[in-house]
Amino acid sequence: MRAVPTWIDKVHDRDKVEQCIYDLAFKPDGTQLIVAAGNRVLVYDTADGTLIQPLKGHKDTVYCVAYAKDGKRFASGSADKSIIIWTSKLEGILKYTHNDSIQCVAYNPVTHQLASCSSGDFGLWSPEQKSVSKHKVSSKITCCGWTNDGQYLALGMMSGVVSIRNKNGEEKVKIERPGGSSSPVWSIAWNPSKDEHNDILAVADWGQKLSFYQLSGKQIGKDRHLNFDPCCVSFFSRGEYIVMGGSDKQASLYTKDGVRLGTIGEKNSWVWTCRVKPESNYVVLGCQDGTIAFFQLIFSTVHGLYKDRYAYRDSMTDVIVQHLITEQKVRIKCRELVKKIAIYRSRLAIQLPEKILIYELCSDDSSDMHYRVKEKICRRFECNLLVVCSQHIILCQEKRLQCLSFTAVKEKEWLMESLIRYIKVIGGPAGREGLLVGLKNGAILQIFVDNLFSITLLKQNTSVRCLDMSTSRNKLAVVDEHNTCLVYDIHTKELLFQEPNANSVAWNTQCEDMLCFSGSGYLNIKASNFPVHQQKLHGFVVGYNGSKIFCLHVYSMAAVEVPQSAPMYQYLERGMFQEAYQIACLGVTDNDWTDLATEALEGLDFNTAKKAFTRVRDLRYLELINSIEERKKRGENNNELFLADVYAYQGKFHEAAKLYRRSGHDSRALSMYTDLRMFEYAKDFLGSADQRTLSFFFSFNSSWKFSISGKRSAVIVFGIYQTAHYMIEYLIFSMSFHRLIDLARKLDKAEREPLSRCAVFFKKLNHHGYAAEIYNKMGDLKALVELHVEARHWNEAFSLVEKQPQFRDDVYVSYAQWLAEHDRFEEAQKAFHKAGRQAEAVRVLEQLTHNAVVESRFNDASYYFWMLSMQCLDIARDAKEKKDEMLKKFHSFQHLAELYHVYHSVHHYMSEPFSSHMPEILFNISRFLFHNLTTDVPMGISKVDTLYALAKQSKVLGAYKVARHAFEKLQGLKIPARYHDSMELSCLTVRSKPYHDSEDLIPMCYRCSTNNPLLNNQGNSCINCRQPFIYSASSYEVLPLVEFYLEEDISDEEAVSLIDLEVPRVDRKGAGWQEMTSEESQCLKLDEKIEDPEDDPFTAKLSFEQGGSEFVPVVVSRAVLRSMSRRDVLIKRWPKPLSWQYYRSLLPDVSITMCPSCFQMFHSEDYELLVLQHNCCPYCRRPIDESN
Repeated sequence: MRAVPTWIDKVHDRDKVEQCIYDLAFKPDGTQLIVAAGNRVLVYDTADGTLIQPLKGHKDTVYCVAYAKDGKRFASGSADKSIIIWTSKLEGILKYTHNDSIQCVAYNPVTHQLASCSSGDFGLWSPEQKSVSKHKVSSKITCCGWTNDGQYLALGMMSGVVSIRNKNGEEKVKIERPGGSSSPVWSIAWNPSKDEHNDILAVADWGQKLSFYQLSGKQIGKDRHLNFDPCCVSFFSRGEYIVMGGSDKQASLYTKDGVRLGTIGEKNSWVWTCRVKPESNYVVLGCQDGTIAFFQLIFSTVHGLYKDRYAYRDSMTDVIVQHLITEQKVRIKCRELVKKIAIYRSRLAIQLPEKILIYELCSDDSSDMHYRVKEKICRRFECNLLVVCSQHIILCQEKRLQCLSFTAVKEKEWLMESLIRYIKVIGGPAGREGLLVGLKNGAILQIFVDNLFSITLLKQNTSVRCLDMSTSRNKLAVVDEHNTCLVYDIHTKELLFQEPNANSVAWNTQCEDMLCFSGSGYLNIKASNFPVHQQKLHGFVVGYNGSKIFCLHVYSMAAVEVPQSAPMYQYLERGMFQEAYQIACLGVTDNDWTDLATEALEGLDFNTAKKAFTRVRDLRYLELINSIEERKKRGENNNELFLADVYAYQGKFHEAAKLYRRSGHDSRALSMYTDLRMFEYAKDFLGSADQRTLSFFFSFNSSWKFSISGKRSAVIVFGIYQTAHYMIEYLIFSMSFHRLIDLARKLDKAEREPLSRCAVFFKKLNHHGYAAEIYNKMGDLKALVELHVEARHWNEAFSLVEKQPQFRDDVYVSYAQWLAEHDRFEEAQKAFHKAGRQAEAVRVLEQLTHNAVVESRFNDASYYFWMLSMQCLDIARDAKEKKDEMLKKFHSFQHLAELYHVYHSVHHYMSEPFSSHMPEILFNISRFLFHNLTTDVPMGISKVDTLYALAKQSKVLGAYKVARHAFEKLQGLKIPARYHDSMELSCLTVRSKPYHDSEDLIPMCYRCSTNNPLLNNQGNSCINCRQPFIYSASSYEVLPLVEFYLEEDISDEEAVSLIDLEVPRVDRKGAGWQEMTSEESQCLKLDEKIEDPEDDPFTAKLSFEQGGSEFVPVVVSRAVLRSMSRRDVLIKRWPKPLSWQYYRSLLPDVSITMCPSCFQMFHSEDYELLVLQHNCCPYCRRPIDESN
């Protein structure tokens, strides 16, 4: 920061006595300065310090002046106790008085209300009111100021108190300073910044302290000690800096936080007042000896750049590091004046007045913006330039360079022959970096930090202003004092070229031959030795990376995206395709890429053309290049022929034909013109054509003439070549569908080749009916099947398969794949099954099953598992070698189907707010599922949900013992958070219930009549006879069914015939009753004899030995089968290789229905209701109208 005096004036009275300058005020537009000097108010022109007019109206010393924000009026206050309001035309319009001398005045920035303060009171006046409202105070007011929104007025007093009042003069906040009356508040100022979230008040007192407060009275930070008595505090217009003066006879610049930055100007007497010109860097001082000094503050740019990271000083005490590509920024608060900044790779050096801080990046990530302190060098250094390397800092002071380690140890020192004007790190290994140094005498040196000796690269006659070295270290660009950019070859010292009007230069870090330089408001880009390309740009170029140019304009750095089209075309004009491609990679438009690809292709640089066409995704030209490359591999090397093909692709047919002829390939030209129907040009090449080419030429020529004009000449030409083949080709070319099918119908079926040509043509144009007719005529059934499949005419294909079963796989496999592509997986599975593709059918079902489980569609999962089981049963029947494996899978899938069918109800009950199931059904379902989850738990089934549902329904139905057991089991499982509260409450309440279960719920075995416990260690079998329970597939109640087995020599067919015999039972009425008749009465007498159990052979078979550890099945003979009633027997008629299963109902009055497809048992009423609801079996989804 430098302060440049603009003008100075000294105020005397008529007797040449110096007049103290007590206050100053700028007109809001900054053109005039109002000065309180003696008993006059002086008005100065701020441009040159000319006194515009002295204003007389006060009779005593003027202590204060203030200008309204709208610039229409200003006020002055004097020791004569009066306030005068002046217009901007310097005319007095109003005067009012106080009881004491006026100490300060301030205009409200919003309402233009004037606050005038005296020793004993303060007044508030506005143009709208006639009188001045005055308010008494307990101490002398020394200073005042309004907040930015004009809502509050702060008063500084001799007692050390700051009083904050509202617009009506009422005190809202009182700030009592620690020094009291011994530290009178002499100056206050509100920060005018709009970026601050709170109103901030700066308070300076004669206790030599500067403090900051919020509007609420809360102090911000600690007091700043000044070492002088402050007389004035003034903020810059944007609030970034403070100007302060006082008994130290100088004005100083501070940050908005009170950190001293430097001296603005030193004077011979106290500085009583200082003000900042609005929206500028001009400061004016008023001194006790009458001096008025006007200064311009010049803030130099302190910054550093390395590749895409730019570090610069902000607010004099902060450092902002900006990533120029990602636009990320990070602020480092130093809280002291930042003097120098240097950045290199991961290092950042910041010089403060008394130390140098070395920062490093927290990680190796190229986008990381987090810096941490690595080292602190606590020493004061004086230097002109600062450079940082990986392990050193370089200090430059005029002619001397010093290399210091991060621990402040001086390792090396170089003394130059002239002043150092420019220094830059050009990279290198850590600890051995190279420096590029430019001197005032024109010498350019290279220095390595680990070497005491410098290397002179070259020496020119003019002073160096800016330097940069190319990436390969072969070229050096210099900007001299005459603003000329000179480029040298480092090895030969030869001047390659020079350009005028340059103030800075930078090489492109990604392209060796490109540099840019700025000057005279233009950006200049130069590639190799080509002419310079210019575009407008304000600022200095400081870096060039790819297509981005880093430009510093005033204090801001910006990354400018510059298209590289101009240098690319310069290379293209000279046929330098590789170099042009490198330039294009830096950033050009799609049209530029297309031009590059086309030029490279015409120049037969196929490698560059291929990469460029790939960039624009032109597949047509890529195919051409690939074909040419394949031909070159086969030994072709005729470049003229390759170029002719390129011209033909580009539509340059005549150029292509000339090259074809020159290369001896007239036939290619003839084919090209014939394909294009350019027969007039094709005639020139007929001499070298073979017979076949001539035939095609005349055929197409006549066809074309016939289609265009219908002239007789075409018919004559056709007379020579009138064959079915050419006629078909002509009709295809002319798209005459009806004539073509007529011709095909007239042809004999033995003419297979032309008929096939017609069929293919009709199939291609989706005339499938004509194609099918032709294939039928030919008897080509395979082609007909393929036609129906490709056209997705499945009904026709199925009809054909019924007559020709050998095409079954072709049709059904394609149909299944089509169904799967359209998400119709169940139908696809059936189609695969019909096609005999069992593996694909099983795979589709397994995927469907897995998806249903993952998506919690457990009803669907049950259905798919049942289908899988039946699929395995089909495979076991057809493939003998897989029988055992498939039967094992069948039983596993049947079991899983039943579990998921049951769990569907549990999951619905636990996840939905309402359930359609009665508590008894949910209880039975949960108990059945719990008994089946003792070992492995299938995927998707929650043991927690099962146990919790069982516990809740047990509690509702009075099975408290089961409920407690379920809650105990739950405590060993991981419980979801949503169940915690309700589960803990239920667990506590169930303990208050009796420890037994309701007898109504106890299940009974219908074979041995044993009551089984609700929680059975045998699972779903009787604890006594081990007979498995048969459950209803809807309510899961135990059905009165007992499974029985046939003797070994009885077949299923014989068993069914024996049962169907329906042998009539002996009427035992006479044996059990006796009829007695008398004259007066007739009665029946019950015989007391007990019926012998052996009379029912099946009942006799149910006998067992109590407590047996093994299950003893019921095996029946022919006599027993004959004794059974058909109505009491249910038969599961499993397909081979499974055996049939037989069940007898022990309670014939209980109606039981069995599904003929899945063989699940239901109470008849439940089954009928479910079928009405779903229109199918609830388990296997068999439609009710489907035949068994």
